[in-house]
This record gives sequence, structure tokens and C-alpha cells, in this order.
Amino acid sequence: MGVDGVDGIGIRAAGNLWFMDKVQRTEAEWQDRLTPEEYRVLRQAGTEAPWTGEYTDTTAEGVYRCRACGAELFRSKEKFESHCGWPSFYQPSSDDAVVLIEDRSLGMTRTEVRCASCDSHLGHVFEGEGYQVPTDQRWCINSVSLTLEPAAGG
Repeated sequence: MGVDGVDGIGIRAAGNLWFMDKVQRTEAEWQDRLTPEEYRVLRQAGTEAPWTGEYTDTTAEGVYRCRACGAELFRSKEKFESHCGWPSFYQPSSDDAVVLIEDRSLGMTRTEVRCASCDSHLGHVFEGEGYQVPTDQRWCINSVSLTLEPAAGG
């Protein structure tokens, strides 16, 4: 995949929606499947309070999946400690796992991260903050948007 230049900051546009099987549910079905907090974050693009998420300090090895649909999103080997209050990764498990959308809410421009399979809100991605990671990106993801599938034997 090439660089899309989302917001002109060079973050590649991940995900290809034309060739994926999308999970489609009504909002009523999502509300039945998710807790109120999961629904607020995943379906209404909310944010959990910093330092409250179950995966903020987790170091267990495994695969992080979308809590709404179970799609693989991130792997523990790409997780790093950013001290920002939310789990941080330096890249998704594959370019097709997520889609990026310009977010102009809260009086600023950010890049929103959504699950490519079900279009649920995951968090935001930032670039150029100086973290010593291979991509110079911080994928700041709400814990409530994720489930961790521990590695075999872990």
C-alpha cells in the first residue's frame, strides 16, 4: 500500500473496504450485543477515561481483536508503553485490519482508527511524536474496543 497522506501527515490509509466481508448489524443489534460502555465507545466514537482500561499496562503476548466483531487488529509485539493512559501500538497487524478517517471533532484534526470489518471506533493514530518505534506512530486504542487472545501457552 502506498502513502495516502491522511491529513497531510503521511499516515498510510489502511484497509480496503471493497474486498472485505463487512459485519453488518442494526444499531439495536449492536446495543444488544455490547455493554453500554462498549456501545458508547465502539459505535458512538466515545473515549474511555485514561488509565482505566484493562489493557493499558498489559504485557501478555497475544492477539488483540475487535471487541465488537472479533477481527484481528493488533499483536502484542507491536504494543509499547507510551505513558498516555491508553494501550499504544506502533502498527496494526495488517494494513487491511483498520480504516483511517479524518476526525475534525473537538476543534482539532486527528486521524480516527476504525475496525475494517465492522466499522467500530477503536481510537486514533498519531505520528511524529518522537517515540522510539519503527513507524514513528502511536496507535492510541481504547481498551474497551479490544479483547486479548493470549498466545498459546501464555
